[in-house]
Amino acid sequence: MTAVRRRLPVLLACAVVAALVLSGWDPRDRTTWILETVWVLVGLPLIVLTWRRFPMTELLCCLLAVHALVLMVGGHYTYAQVPLGDWVRDTFGLDRNPYDRLGHLMQGFVPAVLVRELLSRTSPLRGSRWLAPLTVCACLAFSAVFEMLEWAAAVIGGHSADAFLATQGDVWDTQWDMFCALIGATVSVLALSRLHDRQLAGPRVTSSYSGAGSTGALRTSTPDTRPRLR
Repeated sequence: MTAVRRRLPVLLACAVVAALVLSGWDPRDRTTWILETVWVLVGLPLIVLTWRRFPMTELLCCLLAVHALVLMVGGHYTYAQVPLGDWVRDTFGLDRNPYDRLGHLMQGFVPAVLVRELLSRTSPLRGSRWLAPLTVCACLAFSAVFEMLEWAAAVIGGHSADAFLATQGDVWDTQWDMFCALIGATVSVLALSRLHDRQLAGPRVTSSYSGAGSTGALRTSTPDTRPRLR
């Protein structure tokens, strides 16, 4: 079991790479695929390059892998045409394919753990009552920036950006997207904080990056004497 846990990041990375290759095989719209999967194309190499200095918790690794799969499926089919979303729409009599809503829920749910991990390990916020609200605010801010990127794509690409926007005729799509991200981040903080804290206290995490100065050296686990915000 321990050996599997040690290999988990490698197994997840291999699975993500394999899924990325499959999703890039004859997508419905190549430009949309690139725009939707750019986070994976940039994020995975970045994680690999920084892993020795900043190894992530198992929870965050698993969530990032799941989020990558959601992005890649949306990139391959375009969010408005994902078959699973079509089935949900037809089964429950919805007005639109809801896969885009799932994507924006994940846009809050997964980054909440990422932001929480970064703040817990690199700032005085660990254990602070401010950690949760600032995490949610950061996720909502990221969602707003993403909506501005979509706006820029619409201005530049015109109708050719419709597949990327996936508004499906909803004039309130931007507001719904941000609201879904807010809900996702809030649920993530409420549901996963205790599990996340236990993993943050694990030896693999506490013995690695802890702001060890400009040398970036690894330090053994010692009591955290940094001031904390209350």
